[in-house]
Amino acid sequence: MSTEDITGRVEAILFASGEPMALDRIAQALGVRTYAVEQVLAGLQEKYNKPESGVHLLLLGDSAQFCTNPAFIEPVRAALDLKRNTPLSQAAMEVLAVVAYNQPVTKAFVEQVRGVDCSGVVGSLVQKGLLEERGRLELPGRPLLYGTTENFLRCFQLESIDRLPPPPGGSGEAQEESDSDDGEDDEPEQIMLE
Repeated sequence: MSTEDITGRVEAILFASGEPMALDRIAQALGVRTYAVEQVLAGLQEKYNKPESGVHLLLLGDSAQFCTNPAFIEPVRAALDLKRNTPLSQAAMEVLAVVAYNQPVTKAFVEQVRGVDCSGVVGSLVQKGLLEERGRLELPGRPLLYGTTENFLRCFQLESIDRLPPPPGGSGEAQEESDSDDGEDDEPEQIMLE
């Protein structure tokens, strides 16, 4: 099968799917190696991921999906009469960051890091599909473990969780200094809880 044949078929599969499609599943359906699909996807990204293109190809770990170019989201919303998603609060972004960099984690761990109750925020992020339950910890009470979802990767346009930027203050000393400097910021966090 030629590269052109594979390219057209991969495009058709991704367009018809509408959801992220695993690369190995595409390869299996086409009877080719996953490496061939990866090469085709690299070419498709060059073709579609241009500022003037209405469609972008998004790679999410071991899967791929067509999505709307973020530059054209407003006309798409207007045409489809979609409601604007409310932006995440500062508290939600902080909880996401704690979970993303330390997953899987318990709610108690997130609360210990942030210093405030996070029940409402964690529940809201689970409902939005940005966090998911990842099992239970083998401790008394068997607390739930949480991690980020594929939807989280899609929303933040990350190929994988490994693509997160390094956390600020990577060394323990720098982190302790920033923790001690942030004492006055605890109040706004409590106000912004969802």
